[in-house]
Amino acid sequence: MANLWEFTLRTGEQGCYNITQSVKDAIKESGVESGIAVVFCPHTTAGITITENHDPDVCEDVLLGFDRAFPDTPDFKHTQGNSFAHLRSSAMGCSVTIIVDEGWPLLGVWQAIYFCEFDGPRTREYYVKVLGDQMQVPFDDDDLDEEETAGLEEEPLA
Repeated sequence: MANLWEFTLRTGEQGCYNITQSVKDAIKESGVESGIAVVFCPHTTAGITITENHDPDVCEDVLLGFDRAFPDTPDFKHTQGNSFAHLRSSAMGCSVTIIVDEGWPLLGVWQAIYFCEFDGPRTREYYVKVLGDQMQVPFDDDDLDEEETAGLEEEPLA
């Protein structure tokens, strides 16, 4: 597939991994100046998010918040024992979309893109798909033949 990159990441038991540079590299390599980049995680016990990159305590707080919101409990029925990780992944989401402007991801000063592991350690993959804007050609009604315009007469608004 064009403009699709696959990355591999080795994770610990639980953690947030800054993947912003690999997204920037994919955008640069794509040559897209204006469009979007989609970052996708194909796993059900991990997620993708955008959060602050200046203070590492923020990522720790994100994980702590998920621990408190979705604790591991013996009440879960899933036999693999990682329902808490599935819940955390579902709440975070498996993808983010970033605007590409002038060949760069449009992120705030303190923002970075993170791969979040909830059930490691594992070897994980994530994907970056970069799509460029399409130029729209102005549409002219005179370009249509009679068959294409049959039944398209305009009705008065009032």
